[in-house]
Amino acid sequence: MDGGTTTPLGGIQESEGWRAVARRYSLLPLRLFLGITFVYAGIDKLTDNAFFHTTGAGSIGELMTNVRDSAAIPALVDLALKNPAGFGYAIAFGELAVGVGILLGLFGRLAALGGALISLSLWLTVSWQTTPYYYGNDLAYLMAWLPLVLAGTPLLSLDAILAVRRRRSL
Repeated sequence: MDGGTTTPLGGIQESEGWRAVARRYSLLPLRLFLGITFVYAGIDKLTDNAFFHTTGAGSIGELMTNVRDSAAIPALVDLALKNPAGFGYAIAFGELAVGVGILLGLFGRLAALGGALISLSLWLTVSWQTTPYYYGNDLAYLMAWLPLVLAGTPLLSLDAILAVRRRRSL
């Protein structure tokens, strides 16, 4: 009973079984979680008065200084320390763009790749020293982004609408 087809935007046809529906929509909870989390993270950084400072509690500069010697790639931290506020804004706006992109499903694979790269850079710098490794969240976020890098956002997304328009114009 898993046979059947879907509509171009991912809608369910009557002949489609529940297993096929579950399989088709299985990445949606992950997409929502990552999108909401990254939008929240970006907004949280942008609205935190201390975050963009070079020194002081809660500042990106202080965080980068503290993790420099334990980072997997200290050169990345050194690069961030050249302009901590600029790096902080890049991370905050990057998280916001990735979150909005994955929630709307606009350039879904690109948004997921951006999320994966942000998570990878944070894992190699900020949470690299976390022992055991599974206590750190950045590696888990990196792994969570990978299915969306591979699959994109084919359902309930602007990517799906654009794909239908492209097919119709051909």
